[in-house]
Parts: sequence; structure tokens; C-alpha cells
Amino acid sequence: MKKILKNVLAMVIFFASGHIAAAQITVSAAASLTNAFKEIAANFEEAHPEHHILLNFAGSGALLQQIAQGAPVDVFASADQATMDQAQEQGLLTEGSRKDFVQNTLVVITPVASVLKLTQLSDLQHKSVQRLAVSNPSSVPVGRYSKEALLTHQLWDVLSDKVINTQNVRQSLDYVARDEVDAGFVYATDAILMADKVKVQFTVPLVRAISYPLAITQDGDDKALSQQFVDYILSEDSQAVLTRYGFSQP
Repeated sequence: MKKILKNVLAMVIFFASGHIAAAQITVSAAASLTNAFKEIAANFEEAHPEHHILLNFAGSGALLQQIAQGAPVDVFASADQATMDQAQEQGLLTEGSRKDFVQNTLVVITPVASVLKLTQLSDLQHKSVQRLAVSNPSSVPVGRYSKEALLTHQLWDVLSDKVINTQNVRQSLDYVARDEVDAGFVYATDAILMADKVKVQFTVPLVRAISYPLAITQDGDDKALSQQFVDYILSEDSQAVLTRYGFSQP
């Protein structure tokens, strides 16, 4: 009887204390989301100190490969629909969990001290533009958007000798900021982060909007916490953070 009472008392103390088992999820997100997601994750952990959000940033294509190869990822946020489509086709996503949560724009930037005056894509043909940073179109969404824009204006082959491939949008941004290239394609949100080192020359016209989807992975361990974090990203507070970093509503 004493043992039963002891166990009952332990359970009462456990629930009365409001104790919730700690949990952790891994969120793999496109490199362009780095700053915004770090702040959002910190806000989430402050509101839910019993949980931890582990963040992993890279080009969307590289993240997809990691997930496909069995990396322990719970939530995936891509910078384009095509990469998320591939994830869905490969059965890597939890059905019904995919949501569009922000949009972005593509811009051409130059080092802040550059004397170049560029107003349209055809200006990239100018001899003063010798090195042009473009993220790898085969695996990085910003590179795909850049290539599509150049193809639309019959400039992809014309500019091929000038192209310096980068691993992701942040590397393109760094190359321009360090004056290692004459110009580069990045998202408007990335250009904002280094406004003191790069300047936006013009916004690149695109056939389709740059829309970011996110989803819960099929093999993630904690679906409940993953959904809680996805809901938090879609919340008014998190959307305000994303807007402050230059993203727009989907």
C-alpha cells in the first residue's frame, strides 16, 4: 500500500510541476533564410524552453540530397518549389504538411565602391563586367532563377565565360562584398544584410515568383513538435520577423 501511495504521490508531483519532456528537432533551411530562421528559432525556444531547434543551412538542392540519404531532418524549408517537388516525388514529405510561407525577389548587386551603372540584364555584357557570381543552377534555386532569367533574354551562353559558380547565395554575396567579382545574382533579402558592402543595381524580371515552401519530413522523429514549429513560422510574430528581413507574404 505504501508503495502504491508513493507512486501516486510521484505522479501528482510530476504533473503538478508542469514538467514536459524536452525534445529537439532539426530544421534544414535554404541559406537565404539563415538570419531570419535563427531569430525565429531563438524566439520559439524562449517561448518553449523545454524544446530545442537545431538549424542546418545550405543550398536547397544540397539539403534535399542530405534528406534523401537519410540525414535526420524533421522540417525542410526550400527556396523554390522545384526542389520541394522533388522531395515530394521521392516520398520524403509528410502528406499534407507542405505550405508556402514567404516570397523573395532576385537582384543583381555590385561591390559598394563599384562605378558600374547597371539597369538591365543586357548591361552584364559590358566589358567592365569580367566576373559574374551565379550560384550553381543544378542544385541552388537562386542559380536556377538566374539562369532562367538569362535564358529568357538569350544571355546565358553569351555570359558563360564570365560566370563564377558558387555553392549558395551567401557565397555569391560574400564574393561581391569582398570585391572578388564585379557583379552577382542574389536575393534581395541577402543584399539587405550587407547594404554597407554591396549595392543593388536592379531587380531581375522573372516569369514566376520566387516562392518558399516548407514541409515536415516523412521520417522525422517528432511530428508534433515539427508541426508546432511550422505553425510558429506561419504565425503573425514570425511573419513579422521575415518581413523585417525583406521577405514578402506568399
